[in-house]
Amino acid sequence: MTTPGVSRSEQKERTRRAILDAALGLAEEGGLAALSLRQVAKEIGIVPTAFYRHFASIDELGLTLVTESFDALRALLRDARTIPDDATATEWDLAVSIADKSIDALVTHAGQSDRHLRFIARELLAGPPAVREAVRHQLQLVERELATDLAHVELTRAWSSADLAILANLLVNAMLIRAEELSRSGSAAETRRIADTARRQLHMVLVGTLRWDSSK
Repeated sequence: MTTPGVSRSEQKERTRRAILDAALGLAEEGGLAALSLRQVAKEIGIVPTAFYRHFASIDELGLTLVTESFDALRALLRDARTIPDDATATEWDLAVSIADKSIDALVTHAGQSDRHLRFIARELLAGPPAVREAVRHQLQLVERELATDLAHVELTRAWSSADLAILANLLVNAMLIRAEELSRSGSAAETRRIADTARRQLHMVLVGTLRWDSSK
């Protein structure tokens, strides 16, 4: 079905977007592995064969959603990982600043990209094999980017690359878990509770960071 006044290419892009949005919503119940193209087609009112004009399979659709979802996660981490390098700040002040900035970014992005953040957390564990592997690969890339940023901060400048990678892994996983929880928050009070727990968790990790010595 076409919409009057809309070009063929615009209509095709709208249908493609509708397929992605429908799949993202339907996958909330049973995950992408349990989703069929017939369900997606029925949800947006197209015949199943029309699905193939946009995606060759559910796996290909899932890989597109992985890319979209990591765009959302990277936006969150980009805001969180602008790490200050103030020569006058104490190590503790720097750690608190990193934690506070991270949690502020978490709360903001979890509300804006809730379904994408839940998609990453869910499909990492239960997605189709190709999608699981794509999520793992993207998480590794995100962790490498964060480790590179951390290497330029004074309190980790003498760390080994292996230790920086471990710290980046801890931070990214902590952020993803809390982001997924925040995306499901049903009230302001629950959001505050989750954010406070996440802040305390990051403080604990960063207190350990202040005392870590890669040479030992």
